[in-house]
Amino acid sequence: MRIAPLCFTTFALTLSLLAGSSLRAADQPFVPGTGVKVVQCGDNFEASDWRYVMNGAKASHEQDGEQRPPGGRSVNGRWYEGAKRGQPDVIRRIATPPGGLPGSKGSLFLATKNSGVPRSYSGEQMQDDLLMSVESRLGRPIPVSWSPSCVVRVYLPDFKRWENRSGASFGVRADVSGRTPDGKTEPYWPGMFIMFRSETTAKYERDFAQLTVRARPNGQDVPGPVIDEPGWWTFGLAFTPDGQVHQYARPGVGNLTEEDHLYSSFPYGNKCLEFNNFFFNVANMDDGKTWSTPWVVDDPELYVIPPRGQTIQNLTRRGNEGVAGRNRNSQSRTAFGKFNEMFR
Repeated sequence: MRIAPLCFTTFALTLSLLAGSSLRAADQPFVPGTGVKVVQCGDNFEASDWRYVMNGAKASHEQDGEQRPPGGRSVNGRWYEGAKRGQPDVIRRIATPPGGLPGSKGSLFLATKNSGVPRSYSGEQMQDDLLMSVESRLGRPIPVSWSPSCVVRVYLPDFKRWENRSGASFGVRADVSGRTPDGKTEPYWPGMFIMFRSETTAKYERDFAQLTVRARPNGQDVPGPVIDEPGWWTFGLAFTPDGQVHQYARPGVGNLTEEDHLYSSFPYGNKCLEFNNFFFNVANMDDGKTWSTPWVVDDPELYVIPPRGQTIQNLTRRGNEGVAGRNRNSQSRTAFGKFNEMFR
């Protein structure tokens, strides 16, 4: 895999300087995956009977105020539909694409077609969300004093398989709450996006992808590395006790290192207080006929660094059963469509 000529260390340094004085007085970033793994959360998709249950029409609260409960969930209780935007149309376990983590036999396939209000087409870019259960399985959000971090491997398919549209295609993000510059406590959603730059768009001479980071303290996204070849990438988000968010990425499936640091900031000027969930966005043109890019993720994991005098047992307020089995007898209605055989 090749990325456009760009030194990750230089890139990270340049972006850190853009963050201004807030970084110079803030905690140093740490590599996502540092500390103790939270086994109640995350997934490796190795169970051959892994299954997701849709549970009726998807939510579209962001568009029309409708959540349409009960909402979709995985049978193992580790994944659920976002009530804000709804879940991707296809969520299923597949064989791990070539070049994945050593020993991995299963990964999670995500694709969507009807990303807006059910039975209605906006003709605009929309997105669906799949959330990794964290707060519901632990019985509480994670305070940033525990330095939470998430790591996931994402498979970028050949560019000929991408939705032929320049714009956001996939997001790796966190659901957090923080203190705003005016002292209020509000939710926000920092992370990273994989953008597609299609040669059919006048200003691009070739197909390629590009990472963008959300966000600068003023709320603007930060342009990141250009990706000229598909394949596996490793992404990570880390949260330091000072409320800062740190983004990391590297090509391949190797563990993240300090050299993979992309950016650190207080997104929107907010100071993060609690980590609630980790989630994926799948975006497409909501026209009733255009499928999103087919995405594959593997081994999303959650880690914490217990504060002095604390252990991982102090973090949870319930057992690791979480919400598993709640919808075990429901009928799954996933629409595999033309992607049914894509990664067999």
